Amino acid sequence: MSTRTHRTRLLAAAALTAVTLTLTACNNGEGVKDEGAPAGSASTASTSPSPKASGGTSTGKGATDAGGSTGGAAGSSGTSGSTGASGSTGSSGSTGSTGGDDSGPTRTACSPASTRTTATEVSRPLNHLLLTVTNTGSKNCNLVGYPAVRFGEAQSVPPAFEDSKPQAVVTLAPGESGYASVLLSAADGSGSNGYTAKSLEVYLDQSASAAARPSLPAKGVHVDDSIRVSYWQSTMADALAW
Repeated sequence: MSTRTHRTRLLAAAALTAVTLTLTACNNGEGVKDEGAPAGSASTASTSPSPKASGGTSTGKGATDAGGSTGGAAGSSGTSGSTGASGSTGSSGSTGSTGGDDSGPTRTACSPASTRTTATEVSRPLNHLLLTVTNTGSKNCNLVGYPAVRFGEAQSVPPAFEDSKPQAVVTLAPGESGYASVLLSAADGSGSNGYTAKSLEVYLDQSASAAARPSLPAKGVHVDDSIRVSYWQSTMADALAW
């Protein structure tokens, strides 16, 4: 065999081998897959968010569940708050009602219409008149401050001994009495502008508009500029101490 013929055969065999490999690769699609491997990787990467999207959906459900749970807790809290407010209101109303009941009956100032007033001349202390006010009504009343007294035609009422002011207002239950004393004149005769009074008006307090008119001794009583009165007292002894 000649050298040319041998070379020709080798080339033909090589060409045939190349054609065979190419046909085989086309039939398998392996060559295409090998060449498209990077594209396949990209496709895989593009589909990998799908689980993430699914994960997102799951997370969304989780958020919904958490929201529902929170909503439930809020609803429970709201119910509890409403109950508490109701209880507080009830308690407050009850307390207010109890406070009103404990305040006791309303007391008004004593007046001549529901009392009896007497004026008694006493031997001791000298030149003193004892005023006695008795509650003849059916309710308690208060003797407020001190009496405003007017003897005869006097144009003014005498002042009070300020030191005789009691610590509390004198309250008279039905049938009880309160007392005040009147210093008519100076015991040593040092008073001026003396006169004999045979009538007396007693206003139970400084703001009273109606007066009681107790009787005086038939001979009358001697009054001068020393005249003073005590505040209302709950006992005769306290009144005559002034």
